[in-house]
Amino acid sequence: MRSFTFYERVSRAFNDYPSLSKFLVVFTVSGGGVVAYAEANSTNGAPAIALSESENVKKKVVVLGTGWAGTSFLKNLKNPTYDVQVISPRNYFAFTPLLPSVTCGTVEPRSIVEPIRNIVRKKHSDVQYCEAECYKIDAENKKIYCRSTQNGKEEFVVDFDYLIISVGARVNTFNTPGVEEHCHFLKEVEDAQRIRRTVIDCFERASLPNVSEEERKRILHFAIVGGGPTGVEFAAVLHDFVKEDLVTLYPRVKDQVKITLLEAGDHILNMFDKRITTFAEDKFRRDGIDVKTGSMVVKVSEKEISTKEVKNGQISAMPYGMAVWSTGIGTRPIIVDFMKQIGQANRRVLATDEWLRVEGCDSIYALGDCATINQRKVMEDISAIFSKADADNSGTLTVKEFREVIDDICERYPQVELYLKKKQMGDIFDLLKESKGDDAKESIELNIEEFKSALSQVDSQMKNLPATAQVASQQGVYLANCFNRMEECEKNPEGPLRFRGTGRHRFRPFRYKHLGQFAPLGGEQTAAQLPGDWVSIGQSSQWLWYSVYTSKQVSWRNRVLVVTDWTRRFIFGRDSSRI
Repeated sequence: MRSFTFYERVSRAFNDYPSLSKFLVVFTVSGGGVVAYAEANSTNGAPAIALSESENVKKKVVVLGTGWAGTSFLKNLKNPTYDVQVISPRNYFAFTPLLPSVTCGTVEPRSIVEPIRNIVRKKHSDVQYCEAECYKIDAENKKIYCRSTQNGKEEFVVDFDYLIISVGARVNTFNTPGVEEHCHFLKEVEDAQRIRRTVIDCFERASLPNVSEEERKRILHFAIVGGGPTGVEFAAVLHDFVKEDLVTLYPRVKDQVKITLLEAGDHILNMFDKRITTFAEDKFRRDGIDVKTGSMVVKVSEKEISTKEVKNGQISAMPYGMAVWSTGIGTRPIIVDFMKQIGQANRRVLATDEWLRVEGCDSIYALGDCATINQRKVMEDISAIFSKADADNSGTLTVKEFREVIDDICERYPQVELYLKKKQMGDIFDLLKESKGDDAKESIELNIEEFKSALSQVDSQMKNLPATAQVASQQGVYLANCFNRMEECEKNPEGPLRFRGTGRHRFRPFRYKHLGQFAPLGGEQTAAQLPGDWVSIGQSSQWLWYSVYTSKQVSWRNRVLVVTDWTRRFIFGRDSSRI
């Protein structure tokens, strides 16, 4: 009885204080490093600040959504002076990049999810979670209207001082007839589970003795619509699942299996380097995956997909057994209604400024796939920039005056820095020399028209950020750091100069740092495109993919479970049960 009590206490200690598990790992791996680890993390175990006297002055922060952006914000929010309310119909965080692996049993669903209550209970600040769906945002009165997901009848209203909108996006069907009714999507864990069951169902149905040869071929034809990263990865893992596991379990039907990847563009993986695109297309063709580029899906029925050739407009029908639709993202209804309310009705997603604030709403922020940063153009503020830089009000701008504000200009308008790099200009001096058309000197002076000419092309470097987990995660971290230092930066602003006003902005604008991207291509081969135009394809990249995806898991529990699933798959193969 005593031994059981001791085990129970130890287990509870590790659950309540997850840092103990990290301490144990560090102690095991490097004995002498324990002291350094303890010193580096001494603040993590600090008791929560007593706020009983100032409880009534806490600012209320409401977070909508438990995806990449919302969860990153929660994990990195360390300021205990906020009353945080999380509202989402999904009571867990899902590591979505591994959803294709879930569809074929390489990874189990529970291995890539972490209950949101496990995350918020570790916070020293006051964080509460409600499983509900927000169906209306009242920006003027700072209220949101929610509906419980339990029965759909219980409704309640929540007030806020700050609202963080991170509800993500839904699948974009482009209003193609039949897609909603007959296609599978791959956005949620439930979608991956349905796909997994459907794949097994197709093989079981095709194995029945009374099924004709033609019908068997139709049932075992798997069509994937969309040649982006998700569609390509799903095609690759499905091919591996069939060739490595299912053909041995269903030997009678193995020769009838067909996988087709449909892409409306000229190539798959258009956002990757051309070397990766070419390698992926060649590998898929060698593996027997039929890649049809330039094929636009125009209609989906129960048993057929109709496609139109982009080049000649020819329409043809193709029988299928299972179809997966992976062609981009659309706007959720709540965001559509909110955009109408604030005058952004003609946009595809919410527009925010460079500090992630929704335009026209100072206390509402939007992150992730439901929003995009509306980067301000240099030419819109060119006169204000010139006036601010012209310190002596002479009507002309010297190189010295320009250099004093160039750092603020590059920070406020990142397209300036991108333009200089693209043109291989080492200094603003080169830009002025290009504008003047002669050898610029330190004494050179520019008037307003010459200044406009010098910066006239920089706005061409403006690009929207991709709708990826990497962007959403970095936005969540950035906004949490802003909230952590809100009071400090009110007193001592750290941002760039206000060219249309006085003083400085409170915070530095959000800057996305691209850390690279992966494209698993099956057969233990992955293509990696990393910063610096570095491309790697092969098994070495596959192991890099394993390492990065393990380290990016939201908890140590997830890391252990995912690695265990990969190990199980290497030893025993993938599970083919319908559960």
